[in-house]
Amino acid sequence: MSHLRAAITGVQGYVPDYVLTNAELATIVDTNDEWITSRTGIKERRILKGDNMGTSVMVAEALRGLLKKTNTKADDVELVICATVTGDSIFPDTANVAAYKAGIHNAFGFDVSAACSGFLYALTVGAKFIEAGQHKKVIVVGADKMSSIIDYTDRTTCVIFGDGCGAVMLEPTTDGTGFMDYRHHGDGSGEEYLYLVAGGSRKPATVDTIMAREHFVRQNGQPVFKAAVRGMSDVVGEVMKRNDLTVDTVDWLVPHQANIRIIQTVSKLTDFPLDKVMINIHKYGNTTAGTLPLCLWDYESQLRRGDNLILTAFGGGFTWGALYLKWAYDGDES
Repeated sequence: MSHLRAAITGVQGYVPDYVLTNAELATIVDTNDEWITSRTGIKERRILKGDNMGTSVMVAEALRGLLKKTNTKADDVELVICATVTGDSIFPDTANVAAYKAGIHNAFGFDVSAACSGFLYALTVGAKFIEAGQHKKVIVVGADKMSSIIDYTDRTTCVIFGDGCGAVMLEPTTDGTGFMDYRHHGDGSGEEYLYLVAGGSRKPATVDTIMAREHFVRQNGQPVFKAAVRGMSDVVGEVMKRNDLTVDTVDWLVPHQANIRIIQTVSKLTDFPLDKVMINIHKYGNTTAGTLPLCLWDYESQLRRGDNLILTAFGGGFTWGALYLKWAYDGDES
């Protein structure tokens, strides 16, 4: 009997309509298109605008699209996992709120918070529910409304992040495709380099924290860059070695879209040519938990059944990891 695995059987993305270009950012802070493009590779990013528009709005749109695309009845979905650091509120969780909006009423749901590694971690969790034989239809979402926690007077962070969401359907398979292996890591000492000062239980919101702008992302770029490059390169190497993979036998490297220089350096250190590396940071910026599923969505038509993919991410905390999977369907037939 073949081994039971979880396979991605569909992918759907959603990005808001509003496009925030480098030219517009240059009217807000002291920056310009050449400075942003040369340092980050980003040309534009999407922003979710409007009153009472939280992350669940994007998630619900992605869920509706995924159900339609995979011809899945809403009541057949058993579990929704949402990776996000920008939930609509501290509670209730965004997964349940968005599932309700999308008409998914027979599923339970919960959120995963691991910054930019959130989708990767959530995929692993969702796969385990499938592999255990407990569920047959699990949706995993990566979504963040980063504009809600970005200081648009800080040019070092506001040029990087955007809003976006992607969702995948996981189903059981015994045909040799699906999730093959993963390796995840964490190092809490990285807390001081990429974080929010206030808003949690350690430092709840007050008038003083708001006036001090302590509810926006703060980042020390150089330590994050070095740790991200080392972390993703090393863990990709670990997964490849454990599974006797080579650059020739891996069809696609799918890295977190943090910064074009990070992507290029990881590509160089792992010996992957850039034409085998998924890149869409120029269109969306860093959407945190949304980057990996948005890459799969953008490149879906190029994927073929049996393709070997390695997904890798690095996030604040620090959190990082890599996941190896065999693609389960021809993307151009979806």
